Amino acid sequence: MKWIVLTFIAVPAAELALLIYSGKTLGLLPTIAIIFITGIGGAYLAKRQGMKAWTELKMRMTAMETPGDALIDSVCILFGGLLLIMPGFITDLVGLLLLFKGPRNSIRPFIQNWIYNKMKKGQIVIR
Repeated sequence: MKWIVLTFIAVPAAELALLIYSGKTLGLLPTIAIIFITGIGGAYLAKRQGMKAWTELKMRMTAMETPGDALIDSVCILFGGLLLIMPGFITDLVGLLLLFKGPRNSIRPFIQNWIYNKMKKGQIVIR
């Protein structure tokens, strides 16, 4: 819970500071243009990557395989797309990292361990 509160306070404050700094350094219009370009580009990339992940997820389910990695990829792409649509540079960076396969491959073991620990404690039940 403390991480959520910290995230909702620290991230917007850092985003605001970076946007103000960018506005002073680059100017107002270039900063706004960057925000719009990353939002539109992020939505496009998220849609493209999301369709690939959805296709892989459907193929695994059809073949009666566990969807593990494909499911985690789909969730990461969803969150990456949402972060890219939000205005700000930090959220854009994290969103881009979640959209591309290389960074997702390095994040996936942490997510799998987190899910495993939640299942072990009984906080996540799969039926």
